[in-house]
Amino acid sequence: MPARSKKQQMAAGAALAAKRGERKRSSLKGASKKMAESMSEKQLEDFAKTKRKKLPSKKT
Repeated sequence: MPARSKKQQMAAGAALAAKRGERKRSSLKGASKKMAESMSEKQLEDFAKTKRKKLPSKKT
């Protein structure tokens, strides 16, 4: 499932980094924190790998 906005894609990337141990979980806030807790690494990869070129900056 691809990300629907740039913010969602960026939050998924931060959550994925925390899951992999590349970033501290305590540094996550808001959506990225919830994503890290509730989604699998595969799901986060799908969101994070979405191309940002055609995405809106925020979901409407």
